Amino acid sequence: MTGNLTGDTLPDNPHQQKDGPIRVLLADDDQLVRAGIASILSTAPDIAITAEASSGTEALELARRHALDLVVLDIQMPRLDGIRTLEQLRREQPHVPVAMLTTFSDEAYIAEAITLGALGFFLKSDDPRHLIAGVRALASGGAAFSPRVGRWLVRQETGARFGRSTRAHSTVRELTRRQSELLAGIGRGQSNAQIAKSLHLSEGTVKQYLSVLFTALGVENRVQAAIIAYEADLLTERP
Repeated sequence: MTGNLTGDTLPDNPHQQKDGPIRVLLADDDQLVRAGIASILSTAPDIAITAEASSGTEALELARRHALDLVVLDIQMPRLDGIRTLEQLRREQPHVPVAMLTTFSDEAYIAEAITLGALGFFLKSDDPRHLIAGVRALASGGAAFSPRVGRWLVRQETGARFGRSTRAHSTVRELTRRQSELLAGIGRGQSNAQIAKSLHLSEGTVKQYLSVLFTALGVENRVQAAIIAYEADLLTERP
């Protein structure tokens, strides 16, 4: 499932409740790659490429001029790379989720992107279905990984940031049952609204609970929490 770390099943469109399409800013210095991804996303009737940028500097300028639901950034770009662009976007527009376009050669940048608040990671060679489902998940408030990125991300980052499975299991054992259920929802890429519906809670209550949960886990965002959920085997399937 794009939007989680557990498999390839695509979710129902979680963006149906929003009026109008999901407005996306796409930034990549490779014109062919950018055109290809834009073409893929544009096949979805609920996704609109609002603006395209060839550098981080241009992406920031366009983000200031357009109302956006999601920014998709190539990690390596000229003038201002994706990491520094992400950092600036989080300062200027913290409410807009950001996903990173990556390759397997970009692993040195992944940890920093997670720390800075990136909520999605896509390979440029991803199946079109995963890109589309990932955009929908992010726009609805979830996190998103293509299956291959999810597997790789856990292998690369879990040891450095959170310890191996034993440490994750130990951390999760200290959680309440409700917190474990919330963490599982985060691991599946669910938005606050989706978690609220599945647990029969209000969305405001879920938001409050997640703040406490992130503190208990010692994490700053949904991506970090999702990695712990995966390593603690809270999800029924692995990618």
